[in-house]
Amino acid sequence: MSKKQEKPSQGFADFGLSETTLKALEKVNYETPSPIQAAFIPLALTGKDCMGQAQTGTGKTASFILPSLQAIDDRIPATQVLVLTPTRELSDQVNAEAERLSYGTNCRTTSCVGGKDIRRQINDLKKGAHIAVGTPGRVLDLMSRGVPALWPLKIVILDEADRMLDIGFRPDIEKILRRCPDKRQTLLLSATMPPPVERLARRFMNDPDRVDLSTTNVAATTVEQFCVTVDREKKFSLLTRVLFQEKPRQAIVFTRTKRGADALYKRLSRKLKSQIAVIHGDLQQRMRDRVLKGFREGNIRLLIATDVMGRGIDVSGVSHIVNYDIPEFCDDYVHRIGRTGRMNGERGRGFTFVTPDEGDQLTNIEVRINGLLTPYTVPNFEAFTPRKPYDPKKAAEEREKAPPPPTRNGRYRRTALAARVV
Repeated sequence: MSKKQEKPSQGFADFGLSETTLKALEKVNYETPSPIQAAFIPLALTGKDCMGQAQTGTGKTASFILPSLQAIDDRIPATQVLVLTPTRELSDQVNAEAERLSYGTNCRTTSCVGGKDIRRQINDLKKGAHIAVGTPGRVLDLMSRGVPALWPLKIVILDEADRMLDIGFRPDIEKILRRCPDKRQTLLLSATMPPPVERLARRFMNDPDRVDLSTTNVAATTVEQFCVTVDREKKFSLLTRVLFQEKPRQAIVFTRTKRGADALYKRLSRKLKSQIAVIHGDLQQRMRDRVLKGFREGNIRLLIATDVMGRGIDVSGVSHIVNYDIPEFCDDYVHRIGRTGRMNGERGRGFTFVTPDEGDQLTNIEVRINGLLTPYTVPNFEAFTPRKPYDPKKAAEEREKAPPPPTRNGRYRRTALAARVV
């Protein structure tokens, strides 16, 4: 697997893109390629298999959409590019970006995700959508129904491959790739490249070139990162104090579980009353779409979320990220933090709440990002009460003084110790 690094070009015109594509880029105000775009696009245009690794929020979507548009023959009404993503929201976002970048062409796109009308998706594919973007489960379902037709497929793209493997999509991905034509180009992009992704690449890609722009600074450099040691029972009070002190323009508060997200939303909604919402995988798709739309439009200022929001969701107005629950995997920390720091000229701010028994997880995060999180304090608020050293002698004395445990009827049980005292 070769490693190759290209010198960034001066502009998109240097890549040899079509005039129609350059006009579409001008329309959406894409002026200067990001480093991942400058390094990845020229390689992908050669038709070789390629792997791209870069921080979240650096423009990876355009890195694979632009070369794909050059390979599509829009005179053929058939699916020629297949993009796999880990979440429905990311599929919809990639589909929308493909529509924007294909402006002025006859290229048609469709999003193939669960929770939406499968009949419409089948019709789009049968009518010849040139680019199909979807989650592995729904794409595999569609393939079992005979759509899309695979013979004209030219490019398969794995977007956020590590996350797809994290959430159990590996068997579906392998089934899809085995059904795709052998003579195809395979592109893989992600913010991290753990061993499972490397193994997948070796199995299904043909001697891919690799662009790696995140070997030193994994986390976004446009984000100030803080940590707060807090007693578990004080986390909610700390969150309200941090929000009051920081006054975020828009914030995402991450929890580890869906139940935790719902519980936190209920508590916060009593205090904030409005401009707050919750999103996770158990919500109906139309509710998730509505919440995300409101958040993108700025009508929702505070979003409580699980890691369904941790990948690929590009909302430029997010000024703060709060890890209410420290993520289980340190790579998830990188992707959560990457949701902020996208405002022009402004740095984002990320806060991670760490309970006394989560020190090892904090250490793993700091090793992963090759840096230390800055301690953060809230004036006149003691988030963490240091525990006194354990004293066996004092503990034994306190046990001696303690009354015997009550029985079911409320009376004290006559223990052997109490009998001796009497």
